[in-house]
Amino acid sequence: MLFGPIRANGAASQPNPDMTRSSPNAGLLFALASASLYGFNIVYARMASFAGASGSAIVVYRVFLMLALVAVVALVTRRSLKMAREERGTLLLLGVATALVGICYLSSVAYIPVTVAAVVFYTFPILIVLASPLVEGTRLTPALLGVVAVATIGVALVVGPAFGDLDWRGLALAFGASIATATQFFAAARCRRTGVVAKVFWIHLLVLPTAALISWTAGQLVPPSALAAAPFAVAMTIGGYLFGFVLQFLALGRITAVAAGIIYCTEPVVAAVSSTLILGESMGPLQIIGGVLVLTAIVTNVLLDQRRHKDAPLVPIAD
Repeated sequence: MLFGPIRANGAASQPNPDMTRSSPNAGLLFALASASLYGFNIVYARMASFAGASGSAIVVYRVFLMLALVAVVALVTRRSLKMAREERGTLLLLGVATALVGICYLSSVAYIPVTVAAVVFYTFPILIVLASPLVEGTRLTPALLGVVAVATIGVALVVGPAFGDLDWRGLALAFGASIATATQFFAAARCRRTGVVAKVFWIHLLVLPTAALISWTAGQLVPPSALAAAPFAVAMTIGGYLFGFVLQFLALGRITAVAAGIIYCTEPVVAAVSSTLILGESMGPLQIIGGVLVLTAIVTNVLLDQRRHKDAPLVPIAD
């Protein structure tokens, strides 16, 4: 296993001062909170777009804000922004993957409906499970495959797309975002020596030029004052992303990519429910059934994950 509780016989090096003990239960809670924040984030991003605040501009400025906040936190807490030498290549991969997730996913909806893009994008838990034997050495069990199948069906029902004539470019971009997300989860698994503060800093330093270039190319790189058109929605969008991202990487240091991938299926469920409550959009019977299926899959996976790790000793991880 590349992350989560592992056997202690491989931990020969000394942990750095930022390291704490891993906790699968805490990791599950972090992942669930992160997925929920991402779900709310989507709704407020839609509200911001109604007011004329472009999504690409929000992405650029939230990256600037993230870098500024990380610098302040590092200064106040005296956390090092130095990356572990042996993890430099992995952090580079993690930064590129994180950038590609946003680029591909946001670009896909220019060619296909958002709901269709969401279904294709949320195939990443399946990719994680299928790749885990090669990447993490995880043994695929009928129970695990069943949980993934139930969660995937639930996501498909929640987003409820009506597939018609679809542009292959949109499908390719959405699937590319799915592959990038799976890569992001696995890459985060390898970064156990670099602290969370340093991870967030270097990842966003790689994301910033990519996001700025895309926004500038699309003619949407507007001054920060333009975001004042929807201050509350923009603040909620940026805040949801910032806290969700930090919680995501706290989670990925404590649980397996397989467990995290399934838990993140709650994101579209939360988005659907919050859009109903906040935007007044309705949920049909199939969407409600899909939400129940996703929640059932999550509870089942939590029980299976606890059983897998109950005998595994805790080891230090970087916070």
